[in-house]
Amino acid sequence: MLDSFWAAPPVTRTLVALMLIESCAVYSKLLNWERILLHWPFVFKLPPEIWRPFTSFLLSAPRLGIIFDPYMIWQYGCALESESPHFSGRGNFFTYIMFIGACILLLGNGLLKARFFSSALILAIIYTYAQHNRGKKIKFFVITMDVKWAPYAVLFLDFVMNGPSGTPLMATGIPAAHLHEFLTRYWPEFGGGRNLLPTPSFVARWFGEDTPAARVQVRGHSTVFRPPPQQTSSFSTGWGSRGSGRRLGGD
Repeated sequence: MLDSFWAAPPVTRTLVALMLIESCAVYSKLLNWERILLHWPFVFKLPPEIWRPFTSFLLSAPRLGIIFDPYMIWQYGCALESESPHFSGRGNFFTYIMFIGACILLLGNGLLKARFFSSALILAIIYTYAQHNRGKKIKFFVITMDVKWAPYAVLFLDFVMNGPSGTPLMATGIPAAHLHEFLTRYWPEFGGGRNLLPTPSFVARWFGEDTPAARVQVRGHSTVFRPPPQQTSSFSTGWGSRGSGRRLGGD
């Protein structure tokens, strides 16, 4: 099991591990939930509690949600981070998570005054997975459906099981993920523009973009060798040099 965990892509496995640790600590009463919710006055007080915008994404739903929520991130996050050409560059998936997280904060806290956001993050990842796997069939419990309906099926299931109170917050994950798709895929592909959300070069270096090991990717049973990046600007990415007409989707 540990081998499988360390073999998983880094951003997804870190998210899952942190969610399991935080959720178990809160629901076993080892950690007070008031210490991790988003409350901006506490973020900007002295000393600042700067962890709150991040920990507010890591508390799963109670009971079965402690297993179900991390599993959803693991299943769809691993597929995106390791298999989607759109996230093949080092740090691309990290930039994606940070962007959709910021959008969810703006919508979920700014408009809905929510304090926790894990449900929206999960739905955003599922939505992106559906966009990158158009035409694929999946089994949702006992129903076989096109993957494009998966985020809406999850949203409806949450509405039925938990009532309407949390549905608007969860739904904010869809516009957050769609905005990322527009800025990084739809606008370059159909609008003739450029990727408006490139991975900063310092993030790429943080994830090992310049190292020889970073140029080797193992996908399934094949090994892919990537050439060294050609751009050196402060906001260059491995994907940015591929041109505006390439189709990025696939996860």
